[in-house]
Amino acid sequence: MATIDALTHIGLPDLIRLQADARALKLPSARPVRTRQAGLQRSPQRGRGMAFAEVRQYQPGDDIRSIDWRVTARRQAPHTKLYEEERERPVLLLCDLGQTLFFASAGAYKQVRAAQVAGLLAWLALWAGDQVGGIVFNDRELSVLRPARRKKSVLRLLDTLADQQRQPGQNTDQATAPSPAHGLDQALAEARRVAHTGGRIFVISDFLGISEDTGTLLGALVRHNSVSALRIVDPLELTLPDHGRFAVAGPEGPVWFDAGNARFQAAWREKVDAHEARLEHCFRTSGVASARLFTGDDPAVALKPLLGPGGRIG
Repeated sequence: MATIDALTHIGLPDLIRLQADARALKLPSARPVRTRQAGLQRSPQRGRGMAFAEVRQYQPGDDIRSIDWRVTARRQAPHTKLYEEERERPVLLLCDLGQTLFFASAGAYKQVRAAQVAGLLAWLALWAGDQVGGIVFNDRELSVLRPARRKKSVLRLLDTLADQQRQPGQNTDQATAPSPAHGLDQALAEARRVAHTGGRIFVISDFLGISEDTGTLLGALVRHNSVSALRIVDPLELTLPDHGRFAVAGPEGPVWFDAGNARFQAAWREKVDAHEARLEHCFRTSGVASARLFTGDDPAVALKPLLGPGGRIG
């Protein structure tokens, strides 16, 4: 059984141990890669490389060094070996650890799930031979780790994920902390500066703090990269219980509400529906693929169906 601390905060050792959960998953290619760096991602372009593609009859202009002499002798006509050029692809993980993610009514806190998802994707990308980088942010700070294809870079990213989570009993200065919207938009703007053309970007957040600029910032990333939004959701954020009194932590202490109050239920539903519509419009107009992961879900299980052929998140 998980301890309370394990449900509210995840440390570096547990993020490192996610390697075991990541072994059954595979991070797919998102789209034809435009970069010309050597690596382990295949592209449709034919050329000299490490991955054999096919043998076809010799054509004028083919490199004579690629002639397959055995096939040529057997078929009595020159035949050439073709190869798929292998490429590496930068993967950038934007992970939101703001104050709205220090919450859960079921399973683990949203910040734990966000860090776990980022950790799983980081290990998968590293094993695929990709460059791995991240932008980790909360209400106070934003850390940029540029993509690199080294285990040391993944460990730095995991250490940053562990360090920037809030912990039980930790005090925050509400007067000086930036809003969640400012944190997300700032991270998206930074991603545009850091991301390489043709990269794979995952934005991991609860998206409770989207602003008027969020869709534009996402759209700017989509123009040159494949972008997916992984939304961490607690069930209580979508549907209230039918009855009962509950307390939710607020800046000035616990806030009590009566779930059986019809007017309160109607106001809550109106607010939830408005945010859902706004968020759906943001993703649709920016061209970002999105998926939800609930706080009660096992991240490795939830990610598996999302990493299908073509790299699209359904």
